Amino acid sequence: MATLALVSTFCPDRVGLVSAVTGHLFALGANLRDATFAVMGSGAEFSAVCELPAGVTVDEVQDGLASLPELAGAQIKVTRFDFDPEPGPLARITHRIEVSGGDQPGLIARLSEIFTQFEANIVRLDAQTLPDREGGRYTIRFAVSIPPERSATCMSAVTNTAETMGLICEVEED
Repeated sequence: MATLALVSTFCPDRVGLVSAVTGHLFALGANLRDATFAVMGSGAEFSAVCELPAGVTVDEVQDGLASLPELAGAQIKVTRFDFDPEPGPLARITHRIEVSGGDQPGLIARLSEIFTQFEANIVRLDAQTLPDREGGRYTIRFAVSIPPERSATCMSAVTNTAETMGLICEVEED
């Protein structure tokens, strides 16, 4: 049975990061499962659950990644992944929500509380400040799993909250 590992890197953003990391993992014979990459400020974060082939250890993966020039100065952490790698029903995305407008302190906390009230699970979250002519626009994207019987009231609460704050809310049902 293959060993599962969580590979996490954080370093200054530069061209070729994803290619270097995934190329190295491929060369080791690792199979990527769930993976994410995001630029955060001037840094970049890559995380992936990997199946390591027999004979490849988490220490070997970590040492190999540390030797890559693209990861110079990176924080690298490779650990065993002891969770079930198969997503459960709470990971099934039913809605994608984008809320945008001016930055509002506490906005993510407020919206995530609404999801909790309606037993909706946040599967993915992306928030960033985007430049525009007025000096900046804050955008949050949620991918959530909402129980069908709570979907309409949950989306109404999210939309009403966003509109009350002067924000635009767009919803896409999967």
